[in-house]
Amino acid sequence: MLPTLRQLQYLKLLAEHGSFSRAAVAASVSQPALSAGIQELEKVLGAPVVERTRGAVQLTAVGAEAVSRAEDVLARTEDLVEAARNAGRPLSGRLRLGVIPTVAPFLLPATLPGLKAAYPQLRLFIREDLTGRLIAGLKAGQLDCAVIALPYAATGIQHARIGDDEILAAAPVDHPLASGGDIQPGALKGEDLILLEDGHCLRDQALAAVDIEAPRGEDVFAATSLHTLVQMVSSGLGVSFLPAMAVKAGLADDKGVVVRSFAAEAPRREIVVAWRSGSSRAAEARLLAEAMRV
Repeated sequence: MLPTLRQLQYLKLLAEHGSFSRAAVAASVSQPALSAGIQELEKVLGAPVVERTRGAVQLTAVGAEAVSRAEDVLARTEDLVEAARNAGRPLSGRLRLGVIPTVAPFLLPATLPGLKAAYPQLRLFIREDLTGRLIAGLKAGQLDCAVIALPYAATGIQHARIGDDEILAAAPVDHPLASGGDIQPGALKGEDLILLEDGHCLRDQALAAVDIEAPRGEDVFAATSLHTLVQMVSSGLGVSFLPAMAVKAGLADDKGVVVRSFAAEAPRREIVVAWRSGSSRAAEARLLAEAMRV
């Protein structure tokens, strides 16, 4: 005997919600039906997958391994269904797209109108999130593809290039770095840096590109978004980094902010469309990358 897809789906939902009642609601079945499905799965596997305690559900080691494998099986099954429905019709039907926050507000407005015109049957569901969570969503089958920035280490993920995005420096208008030409290597090492919060790949990519260690301590400023970052620079709190696509979109059009390029080889990040290795939507992800080149 083999587990059914429905049983694997029940287990996945149970792991996500941590409750039989909430998992049953998510599965649109009664709680007894979901519980019976989990019991049948345990019979097939020959081992318990959950520990049932009052008010809580805890996965066993077998259950955790089963969830990991179930996510892959269910994701590939969904790929199969979507591929069959849209056979011969690329970029049609539902496409769940993730986009990182330092790209979404600037790339999407410039590319979505053309994408919609070229592929009118495409139904995009967009999720904006940090790279790590988008990669996890790809692997779990919760997303079909994601727009992220490289370099970023991730196994089991393939990608197609959209283009390069130069990383620029932003300084208050009365700051010494605001006058003159390009910023020389090493000029930022002694400066007070304002960065995005930990978890934003742009933060690490910018620091690595100019060979600077992240500032530490309780007095370090950290912004939740690029818009907040610009406001902090404009207020004279320090110097930061901005992606060229954001500057081109007008984010730095603030009288209190001056944007400068770096001398020598300008630091860059590569913007790509990423997808899970083995996904049946790989060809569509490549088409999406082509359509988003600006």
